[in-house]
Amino acid sequence: MQETTPQQPDACDDRFAQLDGGMRICWRAWGPEHGEPVLLIAGLAMQLISWPDRFVQGLCDAGLRVIAPDNRDCGLSSRVAVPPPGRLRQLLALAPAHNYALEDMADDMAGLLDRLGVDAAHVVGMSMGGMIAQGLAARHAARVRSLCSIFSTTGSRLVGQPAASTIVRMLKPVPRSAQEAVSQYVAFMHHIGNADEPGAVQEWADYALRAWERAGGRVDAAGTARQIAAIQKSGDRSAQLRSIRAPTLVLHGERDLMVHPSGGRATAALIPGARLLVLRGLTHQIVRARSAELVGHIVAHLRGAAAS
Repeated sequence: MQETTPQQPDACDDRFAQLDGGMRICWRAWGPEHGEPVLLIAGLAMQLISWPDRFVQGLCDAGLRVIAPDNRDCGLSSRVAVPPPGRLRQLLALAPAHNYALEDMADDMAGLLDRLGVDAAHVVGMSMGGMIAQGLAARHAARVRSLCSIFSTTGSRLVGQPAASTIVRMLKPVPRSAQEAVSQYVAFMHHIGNADEPGAVQEWADYALRAWERAGGRVDAAGTARQIAAIQKSGDRSAQLRSIRAPTLVLHGERDLMVHPSGGRATAALIPGARLLVLRGLTHQIVRARSAELVGHIVAHLRGAAAS
């Protein structure tokens, strides 16, 4: 396993893996060292600290070794030195030719497993992370013991699209202070999340402040734009999904304004043998209040995959 020394003295849990392709991926791990590995892949612009502690602890309590990375262009992982697409190109889904694709991000995850000496892992991804997880299962089949795709979609423009009201809210100006970052994130989550979940609003505010501080007091709009372009560049991945052979669970909320539930249904329909669970009252969020429920579904799926 190759990694560098953490650069931030207050981030003692952060570790770094230098990949062959030049990316440096930040990661953290929890749980028993010899437990079955579970790779958690976060969504668009979301840092590895976005996974609720109760969610991670639930997986650890099941005897699993949890590994969570920052994707490229997010958190403390490498930034890609190419110009980001402008907002008009993003709205028109015109990804620049020089931009990376979701497949490159999936290859990052395979490279991370290489550096950690992990032959194969259970892979759980949410939203864009679900798309990356799907790509990992398709491109590196031997590395994926099982797949759980949460709040995700296939890339087809016919399914899984965000609501127009969500797109409008994504066009807000880049925050220039911690207060603006917290206020903007909480307002956005009020739209795509469920403020009635116990403690949800405070969780959103806490995460936004921690993410701002961990990223050096900024929101990386350029990195987010490149991640959006990666989704757009990969386009319709239906053929890729049909090739997946890992035991697959698809979880989706019934009220999702970020990735319409049709995306989850289409994902499950395309992956051979996949099982779909549409969870009542769930939106586009994982919060402490519903972590035990989600972990229960995931752990049952992992154990079923191991038994088979």
